[in-house]
Amino acid sequence: MRLLVTNDDGIDCVFLHELVHALRSAGHTLAVVAPKQEQSWIGAAKSRHRPVTSAAVDRGFGCPTWIVDGTPSDCVNIALAHLLPVATKPEAVVSGINVGLNASLGFILASGTIGGAWEGAVHGLPAMAFSQDLSFETYDQLKYAGGVPTPELLAVLKTSARHAARLVPQLAATTAPLSFTVHNVNFPFPCRAETEVRRTVPAQVIVPGLFSPAQDDGTHRFVFQLGEDVSPPAPLTDRAALTAGYISHSILDYRRIGH
Repeated sequence: MRLLVTNDDGIDCVFLHELVHALRSAGHTLAVVAPKQEQSWIGAAKSRHRPVTSAAVDRGFGCPTWIVDGTPSDCVNIALAHLLPVATKPEAVVSGINVGLNASLGFILASGTIGGAWEGAVHGLPAMAFSQDLSFETYDQLKYAGGVPTPELLAVLKTSARHAARLVPQLAATTAPLSFTVHNVNFPFPCRAETEVRRTVPAQVIVPGLFSPAQDDGTHRFVFQLGEDVSPPAPLTDRAALTAGYISHSILDYRRIGH
């Protein structure tokens, strides 16, 4: 397939790099347009109040690659309108792999990864968002190492990326044009070659108090937390599937909002 790939963790994130390598190894034709800097928790925001720049770069992907000084939604919008030739219009938009989960209502609407995929859906294309759940310890190790994964994490990431490359054409084939749908896929930690996919719904998670009390300078600082899961016992949620060691696949059909 011809795919447009983006993310919210930025062009230099190894999670994006492993996804790109897996997609190319699976035979897909890619264009990569990713944020210049990390854009986590930005949702589907667009840079309305400032100019946005784009530039072609070489990150060793073996495919056309650009950075955009903006959000994931900016990346996809600018790519489809200005960077990619009409003759090579992508057949789907793939966003990820995100550093950490994007599971539950409390996280999905805030996710820049899902926001980038949603921009593809707004353009009428099949869209997929991939995220890798991590333990708190593994996440902290990754951040302290400047984004360089441990051998254990890299092995898990490569496995998840291969799953993603396998799932992309399957999910795209089930998505009609103009369906305003995002396939939200979360990989458990660890993820193995034999790990099974389960259909899920977003967990109902309340996420209050994401900011610290005011500091001496009057500023509030972001403080991550997973929130309180108030989901009913059934159907299977994305959070419950990850806890049980499954790959979670939620179909986010935005046409159902209001029904």
